[in-house]
Amino acid sequence: MTFGNTKTEKTGTSTSDATETAYIKTVESLDQSNEMERGLKNRHVQFIAIGGTIGTGLFLGSGKSIALTGPSIIFVYIGVGLIMFLLMRAIGEMMYSDPSQHTFINFITRYLGRGWGKFAGWTYWIVLILTGMTEITAVSTYFVTFFGTFGINLNSWKWLIELCFLVALTGINLIAVKVFGEAEFWFSMIKITLIVGLIVTAIVMLIIGFSYPATHIEGVDGAVSGAAVSLTNITDGFQLAPNGWMNFFMSFQMVFFAYQLIEFVGVTVSETQNPRKVLPKAVNELIMRILIFYVGALIAIMAIVPWRNFHENSDGSFGSPFIMVFKYAGLDWAAALVFFVVITAAASALNSLIYSAGRHLYQLASDSESPAMAHLAEVSDHKVPANAIIASGCMILFSPIINAIPGISGAFVLFASAASAVVIFIYVLTMLAHRKYRQSSDFLPDGFVMPAWQVFDWIAVAFFVLVYVTLFLSADTIGSAIAGLIWLVTFGGYCLLHERFQNRDLKEALHR
Repeated sequence: MTFGNTKTEKTGTSTSDATETAYIKTVESLDQSNEMERGLKNRHVQFIAIGGTIGTGLFLGSGKSIALTGPSIIFVYIGVGLIMFLLMRAIGEMMYSDPSQHTFINFITRYLGRGWGKFAGWTYWIVLILTGMTEITAVSTYFVTFFGTFGINLNSWKWLIELCFLVALTGINLIAVKVFGEAEFWFSMIKITLIVGLIVTAIVMLIIGFSYPATHIEGVDGAVSGAAVSLTNITDGFQLAPNGWMNFFMSFQMVFFAYQLIEFVGVTVSETQNPRKVLPKAVNELIMRILIFYVGALIAIMAIVPWRNFHENSDGSFGSPFIMVFKYAGLDWAAALVFFVVITAAASALNSLIYSAGRHLYQLASDSESPAMAHLAEVSDHKVPANAIIASGCMILFSPIINAIPGISGAFVLFASAASAVVIFIYVLTMLAHRKYRQSSDFLPDGFVMPAWQVFDWIAVAFFVLVYVTLFLSADTIGSAIAGLIWLVTFGGYCLLHERFQNRDLKEALHR
C-alpha cells in the first residue's frame, strides 16, 4: 500500500537532500528502524489527544482567566485554539510523511540542521522534566486538599504521596505502550465526564430558570453573591476589554499556557496502529474538542456565575468555577468531586510527561555519539525505552527534595516557569521546519496537507513571538522571559557553534 508520490528519509537525524529523486515509502518500510510496538489503538490516540487539551488549568485556573477579561475570554480561547490547531496541522503533516519518527522534534533536526535539532531536543526534554516536577508537586497538593475536605490532614506525607504516584505511573509506562494508552483513555474519560456534567447542569438550570442565594464556597474568601442562571449573565454590558486592554492581551499568554502539551499526540505516532488513518482524524477533531470542552465549559460557567463574581482571594488565588457551579446545584461534596478530577488531570499530565520524556531521551541517546548514552537508547523486551523512562522518572523524583530546601525551591519556581516560556521557541522552530519540509523533495502532495501553509505558518510564528513579548509586560513573567532568552542565546549558540565546528572538521578531513 502506498501513500503520496514522494519519500522521506528513514531516520529523523539525517538532513534531507532536496536534489534526491523522491519515491514512496510505506509505513511498513519506514518501520524497519522502529523498534517500538504499535500498541496504541484509535480510541487510545483520540482520548490522548483530548487529554492533551484538558489540563488542571481548566478546572482550577479558569476563574482567574474569566476575572481577567470577562466574557471575551471565550474569544481568546477560540483564537489561541485556532493557532494551536495550525501547529498541530504542521506537526501532523510532517508525522504523516514519516510516521516512524518517535518525536516531531526530529523534523527540526532534519530540516533546520543538527544544531537547532540538538537545541530543540534537549530543551524539550528539560522542559518535560521541569514540568513533570511541577505536576508531581501539584498531584500531592491536590491530594492533600482532597482528603482535607474530609478532615484528614496528610501534609506531612506529601513526599510519600509524590513517590507513590511517580512509581505507579512509571510502572504503567514500563509495562507496555498499550497499558499507557489504556490508562490515558480512562484518565481522559473522567475529565470529560466532569465537563459534560457541568454543561448538562448549566442547560438544566437554564431551562428551569434556576436561581440561588449568596453562598460560601470553599476556596473563595467571603460569600459569593447570589444570581439567576441566564445567558444574560454573559451578554449584559458586554465589553471586549472590561478591565483594560492590558489585561485583555495578558489573557492570551494565560490561555496559551493552558493549551501547552497539545502537541503530545505528535509523540505517539511511531507507536500507533494505522498512523496515517488515525493521525489526521485526531488532529482535525481538535477544533471540535476545543469548542466543546473549553468554550462550552466557559459559557456554562458564566451563564451560572456572573463573571463579575470572580475575585482574587487575599492570598492571590482564585476559586474554582467548577466547585462554584456544583455547589450551587446542591452538591455539598462539590469540592471533593472537583479535586478528585483535578488529581486525575494532574496524574494524567504526569503520566503523559513520563511517556514523552522517555521517548525524547531515547531519541537523544540514539542520536548521541557518547558511549555513556548508549544504554539509554535500548528498548526493553516489552518494546518500550525502559532505561530512558526510568532515568526521566528519577529526574522528576528530585522534586520533593528541591521543594524541601527553601533557597533552591525559589530558584526552581523560576526555572519551571522559564521552561514553559522556552516551549515557545520549540513551537517557532517546528513551524519553520514545516516550511522547509513543504519546500523539500520529501513533501507528500497527497498526504495530510496543511492548506495555505505560506500564510498560516507565518501567522503562527508571529503569534508565538507576540506571546513571548507579552511575558515582558508582567512582573510575574518577566523573569521567565529573560531566563528563556538567556537559555536561547547560550545553549542555542553553543549547539549552532558545535554543529559549525563539526562540519568544518568533516570538510577538513575529506580534503586530506
